[in-house]
Amino acid sequence: MSKTKLQAYWKENLRYLLILLLIWFAVSYGAGILFADALNSVRLGGFKLGFWFAQQGSIYVFVILIFVYVWLMNKLDEKYDVHEK
Repeated sequence: MSKTKLQAYWKENLRYLLILLLIWFAVSYGAGILFADALNSVRLGGFKLGFWFAQQGSIYVFVILIFVYVWLMNKLDEKYDVHEK
């Protein structure tokens, strides 16, 4: 792989990481702490939604983001022809 292609690959990889980590931060910090009072007016499974995000929701979102990252990286690997054969 050429140096410019390698740099483009890593730049796109880091962009994906940054976006996914920002989503996780927004869900865990925003929904679990900043907007907890507003979310507490809604109930999910008998618990207030703000409490649920602080205790469970951010973990579920993180696991989903792992699968999204794997899918994105597989597509990126195919784009730059570094995928497993």
